[in-house]
Amino acid sequence: MIQLRNLRKQFGGRVAVDDLTLAVPRGEIFGLLGHNGAGKSTAIGMMLGQVWPTGGEVRVGGFDVFAQRQRALAKVGAIFESPAFYDYLSGWRNLHILSSYSTPASGRRIREVLDWVGLTGREHSKVRTYSHGMRTRLALAQAMLPNPELLILDEPGDGLDPEGTAELRTTILRLHRELGLTILLSSHLLPEVEQLCTRIAVLREGRKVFEGTLEETKRRNQWVRLRVGDFGRATADLRQAGLITDQRDGARVALAVSVETDAVVRWLVGQGMPVFEIAREAETLENFYLSLMNEVRKP
Repeated sequence: MIQLRNLRKQFGGRVAVDDLTLAVPRGEIFGLLGHNGAGKSTAIGMMLGQVWPTGGEVRVGGFDVFAQRQRALAKVGAIFESPAFYDYLSGWRNLHILSSYSTPASGRRIREVLDWVGLTGREHSKVRTYSHGMRTRLALAQAMLPNPELLILDEPGDGLDPEGTAELRTTILRLHRELGLTILLSSHLLPEVEQLCTRIAVLREGRKVFEGTLEETKRRNQWVRLRVGDFGRATADLRQAGLITDQRDGARVALAVSVETDAVVRWLVGQGMPVFEIAREAETLENFYLSLMNEVRKP
């Protein structure tokens, strides 16, 4: 559905996106991750034809976004940057006006999208009376107006409380399940990405440092919580013995291939080092992300 090839964007002397090649398969919820300033929003801006690339190619639905913009974006809905509404008008009136800027939506279509996002009953209230979560749902309704096949959502859950986050998650999953939408989700809320996405890509300083499935992230490193008398000495010796490959947080180690926790305990005890605790941890996307960032920072 989305193909980026050797995409690059430079603002003056600063490279925001550097040689980014990425494929978002049709029908998936794809997560785009990275720290603030990693290049996520710049990449999305180029996907939507709002930021002109310095080099490379952007194709959406098989069409070049810059050579065939209308065809490429005809079936795309998006929440990009901070959605702006007329606070003194109702949600319904906002959707009616905003749709007129591109392809006017019928009253029937407006009713449909309001129902999809759970705003039926509040559609005639002024937007200034909406909660932050309701404004996010209104933005999602606006993105749904063109009856898209692809939704691009740039930090849609930013600033939501736990209840609003859960409501947004449920809505995204329902849209994907019942309408078969392809969804590109940029977010820094890693637990949400873990519950929503099947594939992810991670950017750091404009470059892609990982692309793959959520399952691959869970197989990447199996972290073990280790509590000993001298963690620094223990991990240095364990690494030299070939029993671990990494350590982090002063409390966790990554075991080498085929090494089990009992082998670590036997070796440490044999070296005269007491072991107070050792336990495997379920790999989470947050653990994977922090580990990946740590790897990238190493010289």
